[in-house]
Amino acid sequence: MEPLVLGLDVGGTASRAVVTDLDGAVLGSGAAGGGNPITVGPEAAAAQVAAAARSALENLDPARVRSAVMGIAGAGDFGRSETGAAFRSRWDEIGLGCEVAPVGDVVVAFAAGTDRPRGTVLIAGTGAVAAQIEGDRMTRVGDGLGWLLGDRGSGFWIGRSAAVASAEALQAGSVPGELVNAVVQAATGGEEATPDEFAQAVYRNPIRSLAELAPLVDRAARSGDPLAAGILDRAAEHLAETATSVPPSDRDGPIVLSGSVLRECLPVREGVRTRIAALLPGADIRVGGPGELGAARLAARSAASSRD
Repeated sequence: MEPLVLGLDVGGTASRAVVTDLDGAVLGSGAAGGGNPITVGPEAAAAQVAAAARSALENLDPARVRSAVMGIAGAGDFGRSETGAAFRSRWDEIGLGCEVAPVGDVVVAFAAGTDRPRGTVLIAGTGAVAAQIEGDRMTRVGDGLGWLLGDRGSGFWIGRSAAVASAEALQAGSVPGELVNAVVQAATGGEEATPDEFAQAVYRNPIRSLAELAPLVDRAARSGDPLAAGILDRAAEHLAETATSVPPSDRDGPIVLSGSVLRECLPVREGVRTRIAALLPGADIRVGGPGELGAARLAARSAASSRD
């Protein structure tokens, strides 16, 4: 039977999987929770990633999978015996007969937007990073420093900015607009809150949950809320600066925009496009597909080369 490949895109808040044939036709897909072993631990991470893979392989024979690639931030963690063992155990349970190669999520994001071997990728999801890609390797990196030190313009940055702006509005006694109302509701579960009540609710929640506020900012901005629009405009500015800090030296490769923020938030995506075009006239700017499709494309290349 025709061989299949498995592509996985693993992030801090979600894990996604896709099964394709060697020509890229999608035969199955699945999703589960965050699966980065650095943030949730090896066992919990492996369980979530395996759940996404198992769902993608439903009604398909895992033995047909000839190659598998997993895009994940911090792929080097798989050099640790604890992490490697946790994931290998899950792959054995599923019945995969091939190795699942962990590669940087940046590399699979670039592959999801182009067949070219050289260029730049900008990712804005929960975090934010830009990288120069040379033959499926990262040669320069911008940002990607995590929520504490960087990730400017990311979903976390947008959500945290919304929480900060809401807290300031409550303290100032301003008439709350759509964004502040939505953020207060999301954080506290109620329609109103004092500044202290709001702050306490935010601090009680996991810090990474601030990224979940980003869609509220997008929704409010589309409804005309100036506070939300300003946050998204600043996010676009940060992301464009990050992207243009790492283009290939000869600038002949495409710039691929990837990640949930850039794919789903039109104001940020168009703001980034406009700024990059102004800074790098003639740049080939593309919007990449989901990372799991990029991982499957890399897996298909590997499977095809092994057959030659």
